Amino acid sequence: MGYLGRLCLKGLAAILPLGLTLYLLYWIGARAEALLAPLLQKILPEGVYLTGMGVVAGLLAVLAVGALMTTYLANWFLSQGEQLIERIPLVKTIFIALKDTFTLFGGDSKRKLNQVVLVQLGQQELRVLGFLTRDQLDPLVGQENQDTVAVYVPLAYQIGGFTLLVPRSHVQPIPLSPENALRFAVTAGMSGAPDTD
Repeated sequence: MGYLGRLCLKGLAAILPLGLTLYLLYWIGARAEALLAPLLQKILPEGVYLTGMGVVAGLLAVLAVGALMTTYLANWFLSQGEQLIERIPLVKTIFIALKDTFTLFGGDSKRKLNQVVLVQLGQQELRVLGFLTRDQLDPLVGQENQDTVAVYVPLAYQIGGFTLLVPRSHVQPIPLSPENALRFAVTAGMSGAPDTD
């Protein structure tokens, strides 16, 4: 690859992450505005509505739903709705995958990727960076040995990963924030040196 080609790649590497992030934020804002603006224009008195109020209303709606989900009644209604959705064959698969992903990366603190670990592979000196997801497995996967844990290992440069069922003795917790560990793992260790907590 020539000098101009390398310059072009450097330029793309600098522009694309920022550009795509800004475009995604713009797209989300434009969708919120398009959905909520007509409703706000009907509700508000003539001439009060300003462009951008749809985005603000969308953010407030998300915050209100988050606050509402701290109540027992809202959680009960949500669980009833989820049970209905989980009876529809194709929709069930998509819904459960999305729900588990959001829960794993930012939802319930009991089910988040909180504990970063290094997993020893066999008798070798090889280590894999992962996240402890289950501390006990015996009833879940028929493991008789209660000293087996589940570790999620994300794959570099793609969405996905795999789950290792390993002896607890092969797992070493490390003082690394989940965000830095995930960034380090999915960029194959190229995105800055992870900081310890």
